[in-house]
Amino acid sequence: MTHLIFLPLNSHLYFVVIIFVQSISIYNPKTKTKTKFEISIKIRKKMGEYCVTGGTGFIASYLVKTLLHNGHFVRTTVRNPEDESKVGFLREFNGAKERLKIFKADLMVEGSFDEAIQGVDGVYHTASPVLVPYDDNIKANLVDPCIKGTRNVLSSCAKANSVKRIVLTSSCSSIRYRYDVGEVSPLNESHWSDPEYCKNYNLWYAYAKTTAEKDAWKFAEETGKDLVVVNPSFVVGPLLAPQPTSTLFLILAIIKGERGEYPNTTVGFVHIDDVVGAHILAMENSKASGRLICSTDVAHWSQIIEMLRAKYPSYPFENK
Repeated sequence: MTHLIFLPLNSHLYFVVIIFVQSISIYNPKTKTKTKFEISIKIRKKMGEYCVTGGTGFIASYLVKTLLHNGHFVRTTVRNPEDESKVGFLREFNGAKERLKIFKADLMVEGSFDEAIQGVDGVYHTASPVLVPYDDNIKANLVDPCIKGTRNVLSSCAKANSVKRIVLTSSCSSIRYRYDVGEVSPLNESHWSDPEYCKNYNLWYAYAKTTAEKDAWKFAEETGKDLVVVNPSFVVGPLLAPQPTSTLFLILAIIKGERGEYPNTTVGFVHIDDVVGAHILAMENSKASGRLICSTDVAHWSQIIEMLRAKYPSYPFENK
């Protein structure tokens, strides 16, 4: 028989007490009787508490679920914790009732992450817009939340002495966009996207992620905080959240033929399970450092459409 008990030590440290109970019987030849004994063996293991920013996001929600499954105490941030239509699914994860706290925070509000981060052992900063319409509000809707939001989260980390490591979710978009890409390929973790190239070609997501990641490395150098960065490519997999993500809207638009054309480019793909595994490794493996590219197959959008068309022939896919 095994018992698993969580004992709080203070606001952010917990011990998991695992109790193994082994029953044995000892025979007494003189009295010809058996006496039953129960031996309890207790093993104590310290469990870390982590903060995951932007908990309703694609990667973040999987991180929250996985960390809870692994026995950790988790804090996550959302813009409106009272909106059950968006955050309710987080409370349904196994272990959420006992070990999940949801905090209100806004990427554009300085200091709003202080409460969620104060006292945790590590921070996964995943919160960031991904794709928004290319309109006059691109700076307010994508660039500022990504860059200023990262600065605000890191500022809160700097105030928290408990934070031992920060894992930042960046992107392969902060690596692949540059004028000399044909000359330096294959690309690796040492390469960076050129911000001027990104601005010239209106690659605002790549520009924002590149700038935000460079700011993060500057922060780590200045503060001495331990930073590890995960750079995933296009992340695919089933959704946990009830609302579609912006990347899913992009794929749906291509499937439904609503864009007028598909992107004339190749893209790397990676499954969400691999991305979450990379984040966990980046946080928990003491040898993890630097940037970690997380990507598998690369395909042109025309190839992707043909694969999808073969499985779902009834949809009016983009043809050009």
